[in-house]
Amino acid sequence: MTNQEIFELMTRFDQSGITSFKLNTKEFTLELGKGGAAIPVPAAPAAAPAPAAAPAPAAQPEGPCITAPLVGTFYAASAPDAEPFVKVGDHVKKGQTVCLMEAMKMMNEVHAPCDCTIEAILQEDGALVSFGDPLIRYREG
Repeated sequence: MTNQEIFELMTRFDQSGITSFKLNTKEFTLELGKGGAAIPVPAAPAAAPAPAAAPAPAAQPEGPCITAPLVGTFYAASAPDAEPFVKVGDHVKKGQTVCLMEAMKMMNEVHAPCDCTIEAILQEDGALVSFGDPLIRYREG
């Protein structure tokens, strides 16, 4: 099971009405719980439930967007004192890193899907975002 599949499962669990969930595979055990004391996990580390997501923007941005590949924290730069990966008006190449997403203490690079021009940065640095939330609006070319 990939990290993205685990994050999607956590998001669906968080949005559901169930209060506990356990998944056992040959490789790991995943237990999720909400609304009470922590659930003890024998023999295998468990992922914590996904934190509550920030409110979604009132309107969907017009035009193509780079979206969050997972639930996590959006970072526009590699460090608080570093320059952002991209700024509005920048021309970027396909595969170029445009931001970082942190989930469960792991940093994940988010790449441009095509050669494009950055039109808007749609999230604040350090914002908690959900899977599929728009991060950056771009124009192809």
